[in-house]
Amino acid sequence: MKRYPHGLVLGKFYPPHAGHHHLVRTAAARCERLTVLVCAASVESVPLADRVAWMREAHPDVTVTGTMDDIRMDLHDPAIWDAHMAVFTAAVPDRVDAVFTSEPYGDELARRFGAASVCVDPGRTAHPVSGTAVRADPVATWDFLEAPVRAALARRVVVLGAESTGTTTLARALAAHYRRRGGVWAHTGYVAEYGREFSERKLAELREKWPRAQWEDVTLSTHDFPHIAETQNAREEEAARTGSPVLFCDTDSFATTVWHERYVGGRNPLVERIADRARHHLWLLTDHEGVAFEDDGLRDGEELRPWMTDRFRAELTRTGRPFIEVTGSHETRLARAVEAVDALLAEGWHFTAPLPEHR
Repeated sequence: MKRYPHGLVLGKFYPPHAGHHHLVRTAAARCERLTVLVCAASVESVPLADRVAWMREAHPDVTVTGTMDDIRMDLHDPAIWDAHMAVFTAAVPDRVDAVFTSEPYGDELARRFGAASVCVDPGRTAHPVSGTAVRADPVATWDFLEAPVRAALARRVVVLGAESTGTTTLARALAAHYRRRGGVWAHTGYVAEYGREFSERKLAELREKWPRAQWEDVTLSTHDFPHIAETQNAREEEAARTGSPVLFCDTDSFATTVWHERYVGGRNPLVERIADRARHHLWLLTDHEGVAFEDDGLRDGEELRPWMTDRFRAELTRTGRPFIEVTGSHETRLARAVEAVDALLAEGWHFTAPLPEHR
């Protein structure tokens, strides 16, 4: 089978899926050097930089570059072809020896590059998926998506609340509920509260020096909280890469801003910036009413629970984060939470349409 000095794969990758990756890997195997050109239009809702980053992660052995192309496509208009080629050749100025596509326009594109045309799986039998199908229904096409795209699309639900209000119990129950649905949902993830792990370590370190130390003897500084928030974000990101279309988080970096108030007093702007970088879609605030306080060795604020509930509610409202409050028995809370999560998932993903093509 002939090998080419320099091959080109060109596409929108809006978003990239298994068919795209099959095309790139096939081309890379037949070329000494391969360039992948990601072409985005300004009307599209996934940034060019994200698509380039996703393709680079999936294909570290090829050159991935990107360009903006806001020219409509008309396969029958030579002038429009010329305009597109000006964009393409500016982005990839080197000689191209072969163009790899799965599209009917592949022959004309290759001719204009003065290159061989190589058609790869035009019937999409290896991976029956398309960008249009992914945009229409990410859940149905989830298995065709790689880790960074899953992380970007997963709906992240946060359970937060004052001490001993059932946040961990509810977050775990939600993850188990969706796993039982099977199929793509079987891998629904749960992310534990890193702040608790951090606190356990702080107490253990203190007990190495003072074996009788209790939680009230531990001092948290303002500098601890950015680390807690960053680690929480990182663990959520990792879990979203391998999970289902929904991820459940037991607290988050936004909640860390309020916990800073609780333990240190005042705000920490760095923690707030870290929280604003996180991607979450729904918050479930657990009410303290009707939940007995359990001192598990890392809790000492039963009398502060009403204040904490009020602060979470106020900050969620002030920052415009969508949330609901859950109260009552565990069964009632779980049912209300499932109803809210199902409504979130039913909203869909709302990709904007790409530029129309005239064929």
